[in-house]
Amino acid sequence: MDYVTLGRTGLKVGVAGLGCGGFSRLGLGTGKTEAEAVALVKRAVDLGVTLFDTAAAYGTEAVVGEGLAGVRDRVVITTKANILDGDKRLGPDKAVASLDNSLRLLRTDHVDVFQLHGVRAADYDYAVETIVPALRREQAKGKFRYLGLTEGAARDHRAEMLGRAVKDDHWDTAMLAFHMMHQHARKAVLPGTMAKKIGTLVMFAVRNIFARPERVSAAMKELAAAGKVPQSLADTPEPLGFLLHEGGASSLTDAAYRFARYEPGVDVVLFGTGDAKHMEANVASLLKPPLPAADRQRLIDLFGHLLGVGLVGAAPPQAKAG
Repeated sequence: MDYVTLGRTGLKVGVAGLGCGGFSRLGLGTGKTEAEAVALVKRAVDLGVTLFDTAAAYGTEAVVGEGLAGVRDRVVITTKANILDGDKRLGPDKAVASLDNSLRLLRTDHVDVFQLHGVRAADYDYAVETIVPALRREQAKGKFRYLGLTEGAARDHRAEMLGRAVKDDHWDTAMLAFHMMHQHARKAVLPGTMAKKIGTLVMFAVRNIFARPERVSAAMKELAAAGKVPQSLADTPEPLGFLLHEGGASSLTDAAYRFARYEPGVDVVLFGTGDAKHMEANVASLLKPPLPAADRQRLIDLFGHLLGVGLVGAAPPQAKAG
């Protein structure tokens, strides 16, 4: 594993972080048992993964806690609480209760990073003025070490919320969407995180679009019809085939992880999985060198202007902590 420092937290973490939500939810979302999910967490530790990102809404905190029970002092655990129930704002007592329940399920007396989950731009001031002060009191009690927040990328393609957040001093970490066809964070978010030394966790490097080539082809047809990419990309069965060559990427997934990992300002790239072999392949990709410079530049030239591609389903469920 390669290790980096997670911004101003000073935490040393592996560049490959296990995302415990998404569609797979450590396999729980695809029919795997809790025992299999626990085994997957343990396999991640064996591979050198040290950052595990979960949330109250994912329903995976208990299996993460069980999987990490014997290695708590060697890993970094991040979890999240919603500040909304549907469109209703939750009070600070709910955030504190969510934190306490997360600690119980995770079998730990503290989490390393506690994050507000999928904050909307319209709720940012509420989060800062109402939720953060209550959480600071819990932080002073030792319940979490650092405070972060995550964006709801599906509804905030321009990263308006994070664009505001990175100008403040409240946040030690930020989770953002970034991938080969949604590169907006390069200008909207990452300059701010680097200036403030805010640790960054990247989500959606692969999920939704690059895991299945047919989804890329469908997206290209829609984008070409809208005049947003060259028609030639819609006319070829492998529009990103230029990435797959000797000395380049071995697959679209491989390319996607490597593109995200080496973006300036990115600390950790999260991957989700419900399968050990898939996990091993993801980690291997994240440990490879950068894509060839010409390939990376071509991705920037072709897609750097796009917004929101492949982020359907990115918004977190607004479920109560349970």
